[in-house]
Amino acid sequence: MKNKVVVFLLCAIALLALPLIAQLFGQGWVRIMALALLYVLLALGLNIVVGYAGLLDLGYVAFYAVGAYMYALLASPHLTENFPWLAEFFPGGLHTPVWAVVPLAAGLAAVAGVLLGAPVLKLRGDYLAIVTLGFGEIIRVFMNNLEQPINITNGPRGLDRIDPMNLFGFSFGKSLEIGGLHVSSVALYYYLFLGLVVLSVVVCQHLETSRIGRAWMAIREDEIAAKAMGINTRNMKLLAFGMGATFGGVSGAMFAAFQGFVSPESFSLQESVMIVAMVVLGGMGHLPGVILGAVMLSALPEVLRYVAGPLQAMTGGRLDASILRQLLIALAMIGIMLSRPRGLWPAREHAKAAPAAVPSVASPGTSPAAR
Repeated sequence: MKNKVVVFLLCAIALLALPLIAQLFGQGWVRIMALALLYVLLALGLNIVVGYAGLLDLGYVAFYAVGAYMYALLASPHLTENFPWLAEFFPGGLHTPVWAVVPLAAGLAAVAGVLLGAPVLKLRGDYLAIVTLGFGEIIRVFMNNLEQPINITNGPRGLDRIDPMNLFGFSFGKSLEIGGLHVSSVALYYYLFLGLVVLSVVVCQHLETSRIGRAWMAIREDEIAAKAMGINTRNMKLLAFGMGATFGGVSGAMFAAFQGFVSPESFSLQESVMIVAMVVLGGMGHLPGVILGAVMLSALPEVLRYVAGPLQAMTGGRLDASILRQLLIALAMIGIMLSRPRGLWPAREHAKAAPAAVPSVASPGTSPAAR
């Protein structure tokens, strides 16, 4: 027990000191770590749907987009500039406080999750994946075209001038000086995302060991048997979709505040597939594995930028750096799946090999017919 406490404290100190050390080498590294934490938050939400309930959702990025656009619309001057009647009530611009807009983003995403889950309750496997994929694309196309006849999302140009996160008068958009120690704005967002990840891990851990979590896992293993045991599979599936979408909505709001700009390009199908890959490669249903998979797949593309550049120079510029980077990512994912088919860090019961069959040995006095 003491060893676990010591390891926990060392990890906490390392996570707190990491951005302060990384910012000495440039803000780009701190930004990579902050975005990695944001993807961890997304992966934890999708793990509820895919890892716990066993529902393959390829449209999870839609809830991410809903939360981001909700925050962007309520924390930017876009609506007051395009709706004069709204500007009369808010002459200084619509700058909704964080304590109101983030719950709204989470609630709207949860409603979207339930609306997605309701018509697909009887679908499984590939069919469920195709329908959820279509839902994600519908949301992206909707955001891309909701510019005419009324300009709400500003179409492919996206929304800018989004207010930074502001909690109780403390702005995360400004640097902070503490006893001569300079903490950049990106590092402040890192600490905010770290706090949200810790809170999400605690929530997911309690969900996993609760009656709801056990019901989700029963549905994942055998839905017919779960229904025969008296579990209301319909309500449990809807709860999984809604709970997972809530995480996506909060993540989207954090992304909009962090970036200061959102556009439909940030919520493509590739993003949704990457989030699913984080859960699968890390280890479905296992929180440490999901976190590891999210950190690796979110940071790997950025780290490989420093590898693809020299490789491109070695070939005299004949290879495109972005294509080479994607090739290296794909090779890494294939290698992980071949060497660790259960994921990098699977759950203990999933990592155990099936017991070998023990042949029955007949006693000496047993007749051939009895054998």
